[in-house]
Amino acid sequence: MARIAVIGAGLGAMSAAARLAVAGHRVTVYERSDTFGGSVGRHARGGFAFDTGPGLLHLPAVYRDLFVKTGKEPLERCVTLTQVDPASRHLFADGTDVSLPNASRAGVVAALDAALGGGAGANWGAFLDRAREAWDRSRRPLLEEPLRPDWQVLTRDPYPASVRRRLLRPARRAGTVSEIGAWELADPRLAALLDGYALSYGLDPLRAPASTALLPYMEETFGSWYVSGGMRALAQAVYERCLARKVEFVFGADVARVLEKDGRAAGVELADGTVAEAAHVVLGAHPHPGLMPAQELWQDGDVTVQPRPEGSAPTGRFLVLLSLRGARPADAAHRTLVHPADGPAEREAVFGGRLATHPTVTVLRPDDPSTRPDDAHEAVTLTATVAPHGPVDWTDEALRARYADTLIDTTGVALPGLRDRILHAEVRTPAESAAETGAPGGAVPAPALAGAGGGWLHAGNRTRLPGLYLAGGWSHPGGGPAHAGMSGALVAGLIVEGDGFRGSQ
Repeated sequence: MARIAVIGAGLGAMSAAARLAVAGHRVTVYERSDTFGGSVGRHARGGFAFDTGPGLLHLPAVYRDLFVKTGKEPLERCVTLTQVDPASRHLFADGTDVSLPNASRAGVVAALDAALGGGAGANWGAFLDRAREAWDRSRRPLLEEPLRPDWQVLTRDPYPASVRRRLLRPARRAGTVSEIGAWELADPRLAALLDGYALSYGLDPLRAPASTALLPYMEETFGSWYVSGGMRALAQAVYERCLARKVEFVFGADVARVLEKDGRAAGVELADGTVAEAAHVVLGAHPHPGLMPAQELWQDGDVTVQPRPEGSAPTGRFLVLLSLRGARPADAAHRTLVHPADGPAEREAVFGGRLATHPTVTVLRPDDPSTRPDDAHEAVTLTATVAPHGPVDWTDEALRARYADTLIDTTGVALPGLRDRILHAEVRTPAESAAETGAPGGAVPAPALAGAGGGWLHAGNRTRLPGLYLAGGWSHPGGGPAHAGMSGALVAGLIVEGDGFRGSQ
């Protein structure tokens, strides 16, 4: 039995902690804030409650596996999961309105054909067929295994793009999200649909590799799930599972640096000078300056020392939390995306460090009594992907108010009469995220993607410093609740089974 120190209490870090504790190790989690969950937060006011991080869960099998492996109670006994149906409603600039059913390939194809016509459903279905091939080719090395020493196999894009033949010029294949939209999907509304998936994960469709196709494939194949009580309830369940497995939590504990002794990690030193020795250290948060020499984080030849492609920098999230008078209509979609007329202008602004005049807005309207004081009211969350704090001064109150108005005005297309229903609007920006999570600029890490020379991969779970491991969204296989849970499983496997661990079978 070894003593293990875990830095951070996000989902990835807690997933590793619970698994390590079950394996017989003594695990202590050191969290700089006063609570668990990392970016999975909850805001409550006047009987209304809102998720301040992810609002939906994809690939719930990741957490089902965690709960099976760490105790007798399965996930569904600890939280209530409901498939969101329709999975999403989409409003396009030309007035087209289409709702896509959850986890139904045939249903999605039929809905797109009915709303868009012109074989749109067949085009999207053919795209998903290619995305499935990419999933089959890259699933294990990209998601289920530690980053391999020969990680270069992931530099090649697994998406089998169709050939675009051109008169008197060489044939070409789509290499980016935007090229898939233009060359394979044909309909600009389908292109906007695909762009919306990429942007929601903080990826620039103009530069993100074609393998981004895995993200809509995962959502449309494995479904979108709502956790009753919000995603915070999932974080609460993981935290309680850690406590049941005797994991110790120390909140308000800012780790100043990782200790090193005899060429390996030996524990942590807190900002107040307290020293905690450990045989292994798991870094489950974004590394801040001074935590350790930067070169200690990455293995020789690791992807993170490669040049990052232009446009791959993380983005932030701008949220408007609306407390509304009036009941939620029974037929309201849980998630609606309002797409702008000029997607390229939005991308240029977001990834150029400016505000988009017409952003893509995601509207979440959960049918959950815990989010509202009674059935005569409704809690609605508006979200846009934005540049992080720094390029944009998100502490500027006037700017925050103007941009909140922009999101509310945009959402009015989907929710007529929205302004007249508002009792209170709470704004959250990357500035709040930076203060709460420690991530530079309040940035949100994107999932890892294959292709593009490895530019969208993340740091491996092993580091140059023996005994130091990386878990969570800033390490392999990247950001998002499902990917963070995978990283926790990989780190636990490496510590328990050693460097020979190859992931789940």
